[in-house]
Amino acid sequence: MAADLLRVQADGGSRGNPGVAGCGSIVSDPATGEVLRRIAWVVGTKASNNVAEYQGLINGLTAAAELGARAVEVRMDSKLVVEQMSGRWKIKHPGMKKLAMEANRIAAGFDSVSYTWVPRKENAEADELANKAMDAAKAGHPVGEIAAESTGAGSTGTESEAGEKPAKSAPAASGPERWRAPGGTTTRLILLRHGQTAYSAAGYYSGHANPALTETGRDQAAAAAALIRARGGIDAIVCSPLKRARETAQFCADALSLAVDVDEGLIEVDFGDFEGLTYTQAHERAGEAHTDWLADPTIAPPNGESLADLHKRVSRWLDGVLEKYAGKTVLAVSHVNPIKSVLANALGGDAHTFGNVFLDLAGVSVVEFTDGAGTVRAVNVTGGLPR
Repeated sequence: MAADLLRVQADGGSRGNPGVAGCGSIVSDPATGEVLRRIAWVVGTKASNNVAEYQGLINGLTAAAELGARAVEVRMDSKLVVEQMSGRWKIKHPGMKKLAMEANRIAAGFDSVSYTWVPRKENAEADELANKAMDAAKAGHPVGEIAAESTGAGSTGTESEAGEKPAKSAPAASGPERWRAPGGTTTRLILLRHGQTAYSAAGYYSGHANPALTETGRDQAAAAAALIRARGGIDAIVCSPLKRARETAQFCADALSLAVDVDEGLIEVDFGDFEGLTYTQAHERAGEAHTDWLADPTIAPPNGESLADLHKRVSRWLDGVLEKYAGKTVLAVSHVNPIKSVLANALGGDAHTFGNVFLDLAGVSVVEFTDGAGTVRAVNVTGGLPR
């Protein structure tokens, strides 16, 4: 078990500003000097030095939390990050504000966090990891972690006397892979609902209507992108053709340096005559037809699409995605009902289960499919996103 107090050293850099960028993070026990985690992380091919430095901080804080730290002392050679996180310098750049917000969200989970500037020579190990990540980015490695190693007691985390690098830690005992038969192909879907629109803010049924994100919606999308970037490991992004989903997906694409594949299969259900109405307005106009539709997913709203039909449509889309991206991690940016459909598929349910799940704007859910068998890993994670 990790000590109550852990030290985070972090650094980041870019070759070109913006350019190929990477960061490095080291988590250690300051009492013993034992290195607990080393993380080299590809930030992207069009990222700034400051973005890389903040990502290194976020990765280090995340690792310290996973190791059970109650207090953290951060040491970085970035004067800007140290002063901004300490609250002594204002953060003017919008992108930096989002990163600082994510770092502060993680830091809020500790009893205390201190930030100390150190000369570059005292941060050489983190700088070395950042350069390793930049080399990997230049070679085509996707955004995300390229090295995260747990070390045993007394180890420095470097090569052993025999010249062999320590193996990566085994999967967590709670991971579903521990309880599956060996082999099989696992495909992971990160499901992101779009940010706020004027329709969602007003409580209107919003299916094939095409409103844009509000300012709050853009903030939610940017924060969700930072959350997903910190997680890393995304191989592809797909999204609904509707504007609110495409705008949300673009925030993620910019953060991950990936392209977006627009797919009609992820479009929201067609609410027909209820489109653009509130619950009360629809009930006043349609009465029993509105009540029947709410009670039975096989019933379509007037001139619209039933949830059962949507579930069939999304199930076909899911089959195609699992085939096309077998063994990959895919970010799918969509709407309430298509995401509920994927969750239902993972749980072996159908459209009758949709009403038992609530999804916030910009909420993140995670499912895995191993040779067709689904596992839900997370539902509606918001993690301090603007509400």
